[in-house]
Amino acid sequence: MPRLDIYHDTVKRALEKDGWQITQDPYRLNIGKKRLFADLGAERLLSAEKGTCQIAVEIKSFLGPSDVTDLEKALGQYVLYQHLMELTEPNRLLYLAVSTQTFYNTFALEIGQLLLDKGTLRLFTFNIQEEVITQWIPSLQTNP
Repeated sequence: MPRLDIYHDTVKRALEKDGWQITQDPYRLNIGKKRLFADLGAERLLSAEKGTCQIAVEIKSFLGPSDVTDLEKALGQYVLYQHLMELTEPNRLLYLAVSTQTFYNTFALEIGQLLLDKGTLRLFTFNIQEEVITQWIPSLQTNP
């Protein structure tokens, strides 16, 4: 089992406050004999007509000495998980969860904006103290 990110429980509570039901903790990804784990699987009812929205969440704290190194590691993990999910659960969306502070320190800057503008990843931000989701990028309304 992987080691939990320090914000694991914070993000879990924030998702629950936002109306998500945690369905997997951790979210298992298998390919051949390899077993990988994203942090969470969750779903919520969109409406009676639209069914449920399912997501997988990878939580990253970005507390290392270099935010660029943290970004490189997170992006590599995200891309690997995204490709595996396309094979196994193509309707489930993968999100990277980062604190609001990390968003402003990394993703609001040019290097992070490049990834968001190109659609390389989806992310949501959370407030550590209040344990709430503060932003979805892109917005959940723009996803299938």
